[in-house]
Amino acid sequence: MSNAYPPQDLLRFVYRLTAEDYTCAEFLVEIHKPTMTLVPAAEAPYPYWTELSYHQCQNCPLHAAQTPHCPVAVNLAPLLELCGHLVSHKPMSVEVITDRRTIHCKTTAQHIASSILGLIMATSPCPHTEYLKPMARFHLPLADQDETIYRVTATFLLAQYFRRQDGLPYSLELDELLKIYRNLQVVNQHLTQRLKAGISEDAAVNGVILLDLLSKTVSWSIEDGLEEISYLFDSYRKPLQPPPET
Repeated sequence: MSNAYPPQDLLRFVYRLTAEDYTCAEFLVEIHKPTMTLVPAAEAPYPYWTELSYHQCQNCPLHAAQTPHCPVAVNLAPLLELCGHLVSHKPMSVEVITDRRTIHCKTTAQHIASSILGLIMATSPCPHTEYLKPMARFHLPLADQDETIYRVTATFLLAQYFRRQDGLPYSLELDELLKIYRNLQVVNQHLTQRLKAGISEDAAVNGVILLDLLSKTVSWSIEDGLEEISYLFDSYRKPLQPPPET
């Protein structure tokens, strides 16, 4: 629980949802900053659809004997209480409140669900989502396609810099990033099947579908050489001017 950690060790995101025919609701995401791991909100007993063997991902390296429940599904259970009954295209307003800023946006229930889903998945102890922790630390709520592509590739390349600093093998090629996102697509597909069992409407499911579409978009963009954002770096293609002598 969050009271087990000092306040300075917690990263907090409050999603406040409103709509014309919907009572204001809040969803709190608390993350332990030193480990970038979600502070669990759900407590046992967990829903049946969180069991590891229920629609277990084909690429899952975990075993039910050691990990009885899917770590992502367990952390998503409280979210379904918030948006499991919302229709995906329902217009809503959302405020995302952090210690440093508040973001306001008018969007749909599925986009809000997708943003929260992405943050929860990135900070859950799943071997395939661990790579997303740096992005969670600098979470950009309701990011669009280009913002996501930029953040994903920048995160991966900065990781290669730190691998080089640590004397580990590194590469500026994006083949490994492509593998990471193909594994995430498998996770998204199986997670969709889990959530269908736990909800009455489609906002949460469509939130996962939107995440999966973003994952596919990242993969396609990598395969195309990031052409859609390449022009932004034209200044780096010119010779660097030396600083004036002092």
